[in-house]
Amino acid sequence: MKGPVAESVTRPLPLGRLRELARAATGSAEERHRCELCGEIVPDAHRHLLRLPSRELSCACRACAVLFDRANARAGRYRAVPESRERLPGTPVDDVGWAALGVPVGLAFFVRHDDVTREQPDTGDDCDDGDDGHDADASGSGEGTTVTAYYPSPLGVVGTDVDPQAWERLVRKLPSLSRLEPEVRALLVHRDIGEQWLVGIDECYRLVARVRGTWSGMTGGDEVWHEIGRFFAELRGDGVPA
Repeated sequence: MKGPVAESVTRPLPLGRLRELARAATGSAEERHRCELCGEIVPDAHRHLLRLPSRELSCACRACAVLFDRANARAGRYRAVPESRERLPGTPVDDVGWAALGVPVGLAFFVRHDDVTREQPDTGDDCDDGDDGHDADASGSGEGTTVTAYYPSPLGVVGTDVDPQAWERLVRKLPSLSRLEPEVRALLVHRDIGEQWLVGIDECYRLVARVRGTWSGMTGGDEVWHEIGRFFAELRGDGVPA
């Protein structure tokens, strides 16, 4: 394999404002989130936009977010993060397929990146991955498009580029991945409980923030796995364990 797409790299996952998603808003209205377009106070559960090309995740009120939900807004400065959560049916990725994706642990999320956007340097903790509106093959194998797997480790959340052929094989097994919009939607897989989801990237970063906040030692400790269990219970809409 040749070229940067085939090169395995490990990088920290920028978090920024998503740390706040891991905490319940308990302060006064003045301390809570505001829409960064119009200044309106937004509720705890609110939409997000990706600001391009800086990749900054911005809070948005519903009215402003709707403006960027339209397909013709993809080429603009902002990109709406979808609200949908879709649990994918069927058997999770088998051991052979998972090994081919290059992920050494059983919990990871996968994001399609536009190379132009991925090459933007991190500008600090408040930067998150975003999309520049470039149209690409839904399989992630189009020119200028790569797929990155992100997963927790003792050094923090890191990412590694996925082999394009391994990703194409996965897309053939999971046709729903054709709906994986670049940058703003992710495939989230938890192999230990046999679940795989299509979710907005803000949900993945919410999980990242909670993992970082409870991780201890080399394996994470019991508390982090309890927190991960709570997160997936919330995705399913189950009663959240104490």
